[in-house]
Amino acid sequence: MGEPAMVLGNEELKIIGEYVQSNLGNWIQKTNVTPFRSEREIDLLERMVRVEEGLKNISEQMEKGFIYMEKRFEQMEKRFEQVDKRFEQIDKRFEQIDKRFESFESRFNRITTLITVGFVVLGTLITVFKFVG
Repeated sequence: MGEPAMVLGNEELKIIGEYVQSNLGNWIQKTNVTPFRSEREIDLLERMVRVEEGLKNISEQMEKGFIYMEKRFEQMEKRFEQVDKRFEQIDKRFEQIDKRFESFESRFNRITTLITVGFVVLGTLITVFKFVG
C-alpha cells in the first residue's frame, strides 16, 4: 500500500467525530436508513412478519375452503334434484299400480256380481224343481 495522503492527529479526529455525530441523525433521515435496533426489536419484527404470513396463509386456506364448500353444496343440490326425479318416477309407478288395482277391482266386482247372480239363479232353480218335481 501507499502512504497516507495526510496524517490526522487526535485533535482533528475529535473535530471530525463531533461533526459526524451532530449530522448523523439528519443524514439517516434523508437516506431512510433505519437506525440500529436491539435484538428484542428485531425478534419482535420477525415474529410480526411470521404472524402476518400465517394470517395470510389462513386467509387463503379459508378462501379455498369456502370455494370447496360451495362446490359441495352445488353437488348436493344436483343430488337432491336427482332424488326428486326418482320420487316422481316412483309416484308415476304408484299411479300405474293404482290404475291396475282399480281395473282389477272393477273386474272383481263384476265377477262377484255374476257369481251372486248365478247362485241366486241356481237357488231359485233348485227351489222351483223341488216344489215342482
